[in-house]
Amino acid sequence: MTAGTRDEWQEWRGWRAAAQNALYAPGGFYRRAEGPAGHFRTSVHASPLFARAVARLLCRVDEALGRPAVLDFVDMAAGRGELADGVLAALPADVAARTRVCAVEIAERPAGLDHRIEWLTEPPRGTTGLLFANEWLDNVPVEVAEVDAAGVARLVLVREDGAERLGEPVDGEPARWLERWWPLPGEAGLRAEIGLSRDEAWATAVATLRRGLAVAVDYAHTADTRPPFGTLTGFREGRETTPVPDGSCDLTAHVALDACALPGARVLPQREALRALGVTGGRPPLTLASTDPAAYVRALASAGEAAELTATGGLGDFGWLVQPVGVEDPF
Repeated sequence: MTAGTRDEWQEWRGWRAAAQNALYAPGGFYRRAEGPAGHFRTSVHASPLFARAVARLLCRVDEALGRPAVLDFVDMAAGRGELADGVLAALPADVAARTRVCAVEIAERPAGLDHRIEWLTEPPRGTTGLLFANEWLDNVPVEVAEVDAAGVARLVLVREDGAERLGEPVDGEPARWLERWWPLPGEAGLRAEIGLSRDEAWATAVATLRRGLAVAVDYAHTADTRPPFGTLTGFREGRETTPVPDGSCDLTAHVALDACALPGARVLPQREALRALGVTGGRPPLTLASTDPAAYVRALASAGEAAELTATGGLGDFGWLVQPVGVEDPF
């Protein structure tokens, strides 16, 4: 991003507006050529097993829908199309022939992406199938609140250089959201991220489905595990860093998935979801090492990747928000 004028640099804004500009404005973090994979590693990048599991889920949705003539797979916040490409490659030929794959991303379409994948800036409406949002909601910008010395929750304002100060008291809908989903005791310094914008973004995405399943996968917490000082942080070149809204780093905060959930939804850990989709970390039998050493090495590598995707304290702790729309829960 450009440095801007001195007045722009010194402007105090809420974190939502500051992060929106830093991440998505022209020249912002998510428009850069290297893409998200240049700065952090998601489940999609960790192993092709993840895309294969999502392909199995799409097949389950297909069956629940009665095998429609056109089956939609919508990849929200598609990065550079890695998940969309992997799912399409993993589908059985008869399912792939009926599947319309849409990658939703603000960045330009990457060169070499499978020509069958549509590249869109907004999810298509009236779809029938699976809408899958892997690590999207954590990058939907939110306001940050902090309790002052008088016990009042105030908006946190930030400059482009990362300096912060407290603004006006939180009121209106944001205050009601805090009271319902993340009540802050009157202790100075306690923080919360106000997830109202994420609730709205998720409801809008789910509304594009005519029938099928919507799934959001993200760093998450629920009402009984809210962190006392919030989770806002940055990532740059594979390392966690101080969040600075100047376009040089990712800006992310864990998601209150329970607040996002619409009627009929449920939240489950990634390890449970992936195991239900056939991803297990069991070691191959040692007898295979003597009968087919190459197959044993491949199976061992796959088991290691499965273990990473389902690990406690790691990727396995991600939350899956599963939202059926006119179908039974496929899990």
